[in-house]
Amino acid sequence: MERVFEFAVNHYILVSLFVAFLLAILVLESRRGGKKISAQGAVNLINRDEAVVVDIRDRKDFNEGRITGSINIPLNSIKSRASELKKFKDKQIIVADKMGQHSAMAVKQLNAEGYANVVRLNGGVADWKGSNLPLVKK
Repeated sequence: MERVFEFAVNHYILVSLFVAFLLAILVLESRRGGKKISAQGAVNLINRDEAVVVDIRDRKDFNEGRITGSINIPLNSIKSRASELKKFKDKQIIVADKMGQHSAMAVKQLNAEGYANVVRLNGGVADWKGSNLPLVKK
């Protein structure tokens, strides 16, 4: 550990550049997937009938527990089934996946299809469940 500090002191320009690049990559990656919404923010929008949830998990996971009123469109068919969301074009579309890892790709695809008001559920259904919010099981 002592050598790390010695390296940082002796090569402060290199260390500064590394930190700057690391921060730039983090900022770029966080913006690339679109805006995030918390579970509580999603509940508020859903309760006021201002949002619809699109669950991009596969059918098996969806049937094990889903957010009330959510629409299941698996990630691999989001492009071909995006037209099913046309009636919700005036509402906020909240994309939910298992843990928040794949929803950025779905947001990007929906944006490309012309849906501008799309956000992703921060932490996915796992965070929803962790916040003790209800899931409907089929």
